[in-house]
Amino acid sequence: MGTKQRLPDRKSKITVREVARRANVSESTVSRIMRNKGLVAESTREKVMETVRAMGYVPNRIAGSLASLDSFLVGVVIPSLSNIVFPEVLQGVHAGLDGSDLQPVISTTDYNVDREEAVVRGILSWKPAAILLAGFDHTDATRKMLEQSDIRVVEMMDIDSTPIDIAVGTSHRRAGHAIGRHLISRGYRHFGYVGHDWNADRRARLRYDGLCEALSEAGLSIEAHAIDDGPSSVGTGREQTARLRASAPKIDVAVYSNDDMAVGGVFHCLAEGISLPDQFAIFGFNGLDIGKELPQPLSTVRSNRYLIGKKAIEEVLASPERPSTPTIIDTDFEVFAGATA
Repeated sequence: MGTKQRLPDRKSKITVREVARRANVSESTVSRIMRNKGLVAESTREKVMETVRAMGYVPNRIAGSLASLDSFLVGVVIPSLSNIVFPEVLQGVHAGLDGSDLQPVISTTDYNVDREEAVVRGILSWKPAAILLAGFDHTDATRKMLEQSDIRVVEMMDIDSTPIDIAVGTSHRRAGHAIGRHLISRGYRHFGYVGHDWNADRRARLRYDGLCEALSEAGLSIEAHAIDDGPSSVGTGREQTARLRASAPKIDVAVYSNDDMAVGGVFHCLAEGISLPDQFAIFGFNGLDIGKELPQPLSTVRSNRYLIGKKAIEEVLASPERPSTPTIIDTDFEVFAGATA
């Protein structure tokens, strides 16, 4: 079950008149630019958009009498649909919405915070009942828009920062620390790390930091790294495992940024005749189905992704009005010993 914490408060609203005044243009000019209609000088457009981003302004698409109607939309903004982690979150969101009048509108950002900003501005312009996003990484303009909106805002997957309104997920730093403690208790002393782009995946970096903290407490450290600057994949995990093994043959266990990468590591070992975990041990993160179905079930941490989505929407339904203090809901995780470490 999730656990809640209450944290501190903030908020306010920006109008088209205020944007126009600060940009020193007419309200109609701001409206034309936000709707992308009519001829406007490029220098004026740039000045207005700079003001819009600085103030966190969001246009209202529901004009006139429609503006007083309640919206039945819930915006759901996720980085990817190809990453199996997020479809499981969406399943939880849909389960939580079952029986309600709310309908989800799903958008993807391809892990791009500037794209997220455009998506969030578009969703907020329709005055949804709530908006759900993955993680805490937003542009300053996105954060201002969300803080100044009067709707519920849920930041999912992570609870290692202070949320705008609600955070639902697990502590990735604590999960990384738990991985380190678990592997130390099993007798491993020579650690390697196989990962992917931390700029696109802040949560993987938090797990790494937690792992390093646990190792440091035991007088240990990561002795070798193989980190690719692209996205995670099974193929990348396989390639980086080969690189790690070639550069640091004394490593007896490698911790991977996630299960995709770890499964690639298992495939490398199978192809090379490396015995798991006797000659080399592998540990992942996420608890994906593919890891369970390997000849030797993958050692990993299982995160409660379905529960994250369900708890996120249940919190919105339980209290449609934003309270004075933010909320953190910890959906926890489980260390699964498996058979690869």
